[in-house]
Amino acid sequence: MKLTTKLLAATAIVSATSAGAVDLEVMHWWTSGGEAAAVAEFAKAWDATGNTWVDGAIAGGGDVARPVMVSRILGGDPPAAFQFNHGLQAQELIEAGLMLDLTDVAEAEGWEDIVNPPSLLDACTYEGRVYCAPVNIHSWQWMWLSNAAFEKAGLEVPESWTEFVADTEALREAGVVPLAMGGQSWQQSGSFGVMVVALAGLDNWLAVNRDKDASVVRGEAYGEVFQAFADARDMAEGLDVQDWNQATNAVITGDAAAQIMGDWAQGEFAVAGMTAGEDYSCLPGLGEVAILDTGGDAFYFPVVDDPEITAAQKELAALLLSPEVQVAFNSVKGSLPIRGDVDLTTVNECTQKGLDLLAAGNTMPSGNQLISPDVNTQLNDLMTEFWNTPSMTAEDVQERYAQIIESAS
Repeated sequence: MKLTTKLLAATAIVSATSAGAVDLEVMHWWTSGGEAAAVAEFAKAWDATGNTWVDGAIAGGGDVARPVMVSRILGGDPPAAFQFNHGLQAQELIEAGLMLDLTDVAEAEGWEDIVNPPSLLDACTYEGRVYCAPVNIHSWQWMWLSNAAFEKAGLEVPESWTEFVADTEALREAGVVPLAMGGQSWQQSGSFGVMVVALAGLDNWLAVNRDKDASVVRGEAYGEVFQAFADARDMAEGLDVQDWNQATNAVITGDAAAQIMGDWAQGEFAVAGMTAGEDYSCLPGLGEVAILDTGGDAFYFPVVDDPEITAAQKELAALLLSPEVQVAFNSVKGSLPIRGDVDLTTVNECTQKGLDLLAAGNTMPSGNQLISPDVNTQLNDLMTEFWNTPSMTAEDVQERYAQIIESAS
């Protein structure tokens, strides 16, 4: 893909010839099988322009990768581009003048008209200027289920969290771990957030995450979710894995019955050759509420003192949002495209559920768009402490959670 004439004139982008080819180091944390297959679509598209994608994958997820990326930038050795989530994660870097202004790209490519929902472009915008390229819509609001595990236990695949809870004893008797959960703090905290929306409702979730109302955390509705999360802790006993994709693999093999995890899990099912609706099932909103959060990933581009690199950075930013690249990447990633004008008629039934919810406007913001990175880290640490400390009661974690929200306000 080539940029528009307007943008070419504005940025003097180099032509995709061997003489003008540019190597761009791109840092990200997509290292699982499905993630690697998806990011390879970006690399293939960039390499096809005559330039070179220099892959800078960092294992361990965003909590590990983000500090490394920030350290590189602050240390004067920035990559050409890096992945962050939509939200507030890069705000301090933008305020420090370290991020490339992409407003000319956004205007030339018409991002305001094509990015859906608009909140994703808003999350890239600071003081009226655009500083990142959103590439997908990822939602945490899913539970993935092994059809084989329920068949082994002589059960129908449940259609809600309530039905799933009722099945846990029979699953145990069949030698199946009811709930797969990895050992990283973001997995436990993220799962809790999904349970809040499903069991306490969106209004309560917004009151806490958007309005920082600690009294809601201390209330009965949240209290019931903390107790449900304590019960989930018991459901996960018997599976000792660390990474999220290891937990997903337990569902793929049928060793575990279900996992609360974002739609990026679909990439792992795809790599394993599994078919949605036949080998595995999916419940948006845990089958209790029909909703998706509109989180996801975006690429930022550090300011560099090299006009050729700067021009190539802008070319890559435009490429990431091109229709063909959006379809290729998101079809493999399990995420939804940020463009509403691409053809996804061949997607599987789980992705179609997500598209239907998006089309119906059944969406909510992601926590990353409302909670600062510091507060998010505090909540992650608390929830993983609770998950790994059986003696900590639901009442204990409820009060400490309320204190963090109180301080955030």
